[in-house]
Amino acid sequence: MKEKLYEIPLNDAMDADDECPFCCLERKAEQELMDFVLGSCASYMESDTREATDRSGFCRIHQKKMFDYGNALGNGWILKTYYKKLIKEMKEEFKEFAPGKTSLKDRLAGKTGNCNSISDWIEGKEKTCYICDRFSETYERYVATFFHLYKKDPVFQEKLNKSKGFCLHHFADLCSGADKYLNDRERKEFYPAIFKVMELNMERISGDVDWFIEKFDYLNRDADWKQSKDAIQRGMQKLRGGYPADPAYKQR
Repeated sequence: MKEKLYEIPLNDAMDADDECPFCCLERKAEQELMDFVLGSCASYMESDTREATDRSGFCRIHQKKMFDYGNALGNGWILKTYYKKLIKEMKEEFKEFAPGKTSLKDRLAGKTGNCNSISDWIEGKEKTCYICDRFSETYERYVATFFHLYKKDPVFQEKLNKSKGFCLHHFADLCSGADKYLNDRERKEFYPAIFKVMELNMERISGDVDWFIEKFDYLNRDADWKQSKDAIQRGMQKLRGGYPADPAYKQR
């Protein structure tokens, strides 16, 4: 069956023999976005890009990754206009702010204050991130493509059945996606199959971690490591996603 262009990333991720193909897709997409924001194409010098980054900002995780990326000048330009927009908004928020009064009912209930507009404004800022938001748009298409391939391509189903499963974070999204993209009959077939895959691979990871620990017993010092040398990072990935052992992604 001939691949469509939009199916290639998902099939490549399934062929990568990774602990979670969606982690694989996420890492690749994140690195491409980092290259776009700070790389040699100098998109941070484009007004439309800076308007978008000024609007969304960056979360704590991606700010750290942007610092590690190594383009200090690019980060400087992004911060320059973001700060100017932020300070302007902050002054408006301060100007409109009025401390809320605590009602008798709230005081009796132990509540120290009403809704605080400054706190709400900052919380709103922390809910957006240019890289997270851009990836989120792409990610939903990946999930839709996963179920498109699952329904139409027996080879893809076979890949799934022989795969290493998914991290719990992305597995939750697949369960939600199954309820969205599959009908009743398809879900009755999908869930037993995916549950079997997850159970087998969670047991596999658990066994690798067990043997990793056993290898520190002097009685096992000459025994084969089997598949356990990288059990810790794979075990962490399986629980929360991502790649704990990855070095910082830097500008090429």
